[in-house]
Amino acid sequence: MLCLTLLAPLAQAAPALPPAVQTALRRAQVPAEALSVVVQEVGSERPLWSLAPDTPRNPASVFKLLTTYAALDQLGPAWTWQTPVYLSGPVRDGVLDGSVLLRGSGDPSLVLERVWLLLRHLQQRGVHRIRGDIVLDRSAWQLPPSTPADFDGEPSKPYNVQPDVLLLNFKTLTLHFSPQPDLGVARVSAEPLLAGVSLPETVPLSPRPCGDWRTALQPDWSDPTRIRLQGSLGADCGEKDWPVAYADPAHYNARLIAQLWQEMGGQLDGQVREGTVPAQADPTWQESSPPLAEVVRDINKFSNNLMAEQLFLTLGMLEYADPDRPATPDDARAALHDWLVRHLGPEAAAQVVVDKGSGLSRETRITASQLATLLLQAWRSPVMPELMSSLPVSGVDGTLKRSTATGGRAHLKTGSLRDVAAQAGYVLSRSGRRYVLVALVNDAQAGRARPALEALTQWVMDDAPAP
Repeated sequence: MLCLTLLAPLAQAAPALPPAVQTALRRAQVPAEALSVVVQEVGSERPLWSLAPDTPRNPASVFKLLTTYAALDQLGPAWTWQTPVYLSGPVRDGVLDGSVLLRGSGDPSLVLERVWLLLRHLQQRGVHRIRGDIVLDRSAWQLPPSTPADFDGEPSKPYNVQPDVLLLNFKTLTLHFSPQPDLGVARVSAEPLLAGVSLPETVPLSPRPCGDWRTALQPDWSDPTRIRLQGSLGADCGEKDWPVAYADPAHYNARLIAQLWQEMGGQLDGQVREGTVPAQADPTWQESSPPLAEVVRDINKFSNNLMAEQLFLTLGMLEYADPDRPATPDDARAALHDWLVRHLGPEAAAQVVVDKGSGLSRETRITASQLATLLLQAWRSPVMPELMSSLPVSGVDGTLKRSTATGGRAHLKTGSLRDVAAQAGYVLSRSGRRYVLVALVNDAQAGRARPALEALTQWVMDDAPAP
């Protein structure tokens, strides 16, 4: 019998899975051949235990580890996006005799509060009436035509919102339902409000169980200016929030800014429209994002696909910046490939299939061994604290909040697609050893394999014997 002891790591890789993992895989009807695993102590030169470590597999959202580690490594934890704001004319007595221009730089953190603050900064500079337009410049990126329905046919899901160099509030809104039992209805509100968009004031309450309450509301998103809910809400549902992607993403920014500016008492003689900033213009000021370390934390803790794509495309823009041409997804892929060459070597980097920075892809491929190598390098790097603290913690937060493994001992990025279940990161065992753990499952029943990955995590934590 090969054992993981409390005194020393194993010298060889064990060919069989721990019993609890085997049992969980059998219950999930997932063959062991669908699994790749690497377990390696952070100070060791060779794996403690591995299974099919060199088989290329789809890592799903675990790929975010590459995007975020590469960004921290190249830009540093304190790096920020800068969104320049331009005023095209003089300001006198609260009136701007010209237009306001915003130029997108890829910032993924321009949420509602920060858009409001940007407009507040405009008012603090004495602007309360704009005689021209508010111009939105999205020319720094050139993205291929796409729709939110392309990946899985679910265009209203927030994770399907497409990246945008000027991304405001993730192009989403949250519908809030507040039941009023005495009136037999639930009041409906939206955050944020969008100019020119209406929604019903109430929906009826019904006696049926809450269940799949979203489907029961029978939403109709076909008219972006009129959100319709033709069903009802179960009376026992209580208050509910429903984040949705806006049905007309191309006009989301204009509707949001127009609504906020009006709510703040501002006047706009022109319109909110798209355009470009003149080549020689100097910004009046620049809006700074939170530090990169904070953005990376949001990406990894909650597996935010859109923020990861924004970061991925930003890397391409910074690496291949050219004033004569906008950045493209191919630039991002090339930038990440170049980084992988430096960290894995040309031969191994050539084997990694890079498609999207979020891992929301059917084409992405990487091996468990390659992921483990990068995690071991990250452990020895200056940005280790920022990367590790960005990962979900078992039983504590993020996508591992409901983990059944011992709480607080694993920092792991998780990944899930229709045929993928994965996790990778760091595990602290009871003996005080720190291990890199990578586990990738590619199978039609992968969604049922999560208990097997939980069992694998617990096995590493417990320094338990393996067959």
